[in-house]
Amino acid sequence: MDFAYSAKARDYLERLNAFMAEEVMPAEPIYEQQLVHGPDWTQWKQPPIMEELKAKAKAAGLWNLFLPEEEYGPGLSNADYAPLAEITGRTPMAPEIFNCNAPDTGNMEVLVKYGSKAQKDAWLEPLLAGEIRSAFCMTEPAVASSDATNMQATATIEGDDVVLNGRKWWSSGVGHPHCKVVIFMGLTDPTAEKHRQHSMVLAPLDTPGIKVERMLPVFGAYDGPFGHGEVSFTNVRLPLDAIIAGPGRGFEIAQGRLGPGRIHHCMRVIGAAERALELLCQRSLGRVAFGQPLARLGGNPDVVANCRMAIEQARLLTLKAAWMMDTVGVKGAMSEISQIKVVAPSMAQQVIDAAIQIHGGAGLSNDFALTALYAYARVLRIADGPDEVHRKLIAKLEYKKQQAKFARSV
Repeated sequence: MDFAYSAKARDYLERLNAFMAEEVMPAEPIYEQQLVHGPDWTQWKQPPIMEELKAKAKAAGLWNLFLPEEEYGPGLSNADYAPLAEITGRTPMAPEIFNCNAPDTGNMEVLVKYGSKAQKDAWLEPLLAGEIRSAFCMTEPAVASSDATNMQATATIEGDDVVLNGRKWWSSGVGHPHCKVVIFMGLTDPTAEKHRQHSMVLAPLDTPGIKVERMLPVFGAYDGPFGHGEVSFTNVRLPLDAIIAGPGRGFEIAQGRLGPGRIHHCMRVIGAAERALELLCQRSLGRVAFGQPLARLGGNPDVVANCRMAIEQARLLTLKAAWMMDTVGVKGAMSEISQIKVVAPSMAQQVIDAAIQIHGGAGLSNDFALTALYAYARVLRIADGPDEVHRKLIAKLEYKKQQAKFARSV
């Protein structure tokens, strides 16, 4: 197992670090000033600074870094891309600048692996160019969506059409003014084998019957112009060729989509934790209370040491999962992928919470990035599968491995 960065990865790391320092971080307050906040998502606009930075990143060759296929991106492996994702995790605005933002990354991966030529021409090409945004409609308000077999929304085949009905929520990105298409997952054949019942369907957002009902606030913030929407689908009629890879392949596609995305999320949240630790140290070294720097008060040295150790452990585990995906594939890395999905967000939540504590009241304000970073880490313990589901899978795979080991020894 070799975690040394390849020459190609080192080149991208150097250029990405420089771009982040020179262009992205100084623009963070400008981006915040240009955002339109509030529940009326129809008034949200793309901050002009975002489009300026996207153009600069594209011109610099820092674009679509997440795609390992050289036809569509720079051809970086999961292990090569992981440290780049960590760098972009330092600020919530960064992933979009490099066209590496979820859920577009996952949706592009789906289209690369499973999309027809017509689907790629219509949706993959403009997504790769950063001209449009997309959303993924899977989670439902009426059922426990941590078990995807509970889905009640339907994608029913009627002659030459597929008809979508149901209600989805936490459809991230659907509020963006550039969002033009969603991937809808619904029940097609309830009599089929459990994991062959569902289909994924490409649905243009302006199709009759699709209605964005509302945006859902996260810790009181609406995440404009991105947004997490509740969307209703009422007799949405689309041609059969809108189904990705054919009927009944929804779960197969979902599993292929989630592996790389979890690596991306976990490395980004490690980047968020690194930034939080930097802010914690700066604050504790520069503020004085009771006659000495906060860095020397109480158990603060232990806090810093524990944060550093936790970050390093999470990073090593995530790099191992990325390396395994490159060498043995998603199936061979299932346990490690679930492990990082539990470990990395929980670690980041603890580190960011410690940074908030050191900042006192300032840590609860928007004067620092900590509240946004904390919300991201906390949300990630639910998004792409809650901790409990991942622990269940880890235990299942561990029992299977141990039983096989025991069987060989008797």
